[in-house]
Amino acid sequence: MKKIILALLCAVCMIPMEAKTLVAYFSATGTTKAAAERLAKQHDARLWEIEPAEPYTAADLDWRNDKSRSSLEMNDPEERPTIKRCTDVTPYDTIYVGFPIWWGICPRIINSWLDNNLPQLEGKTLIPFATSGSSGIAEAEAYLKKTYPSLRWKKGLLMNH
Repeated sequence: MKKIILALLCAVCMIPMEAKTLVAYFSATGTTKAAAERLAKQHDARLWEIEPAEPYTAADLDWRNDKSRSSLEMNDPEERPTIKRCTDVTPYDTIYVGFPIWWGICPRIINSWLDNNLPQLEGKTLIPFATSGSSGIAEAEAYLKKTYPSLRWKKGLLMNH
């Protein structure tokens, strides 16, 4: 009996603690939100929406209009839209960061969220995921790695379906 109990205790001690996972996402039209919900369910992760303090309107999202809010933000690399509320990323080991592809990369609100959470993101595994009607994720991945070189980025996911 003692051997059985000892074997069970050893087995329990060898099981690593479950990593905590967060799926943080920005969604302008609901497409990325649906992808984030699937990902969170698949990984039994907490879901967190990155919300702008001022919601985007249809006119703001008109990429064909050079004066639209999204066009102005994306044409200014220093632009950082204000986020409605922050999240505590410290309990998480793995963080999926989701967004629609805008101008080949992530929307500037993702920069706002990353900037607000530095240096708490250092040492964590970050995995970008994106939705797009026509673009891949490679340019966005390269942009994130170049802009945030101290963070540990893994291969991204394009989640159009």
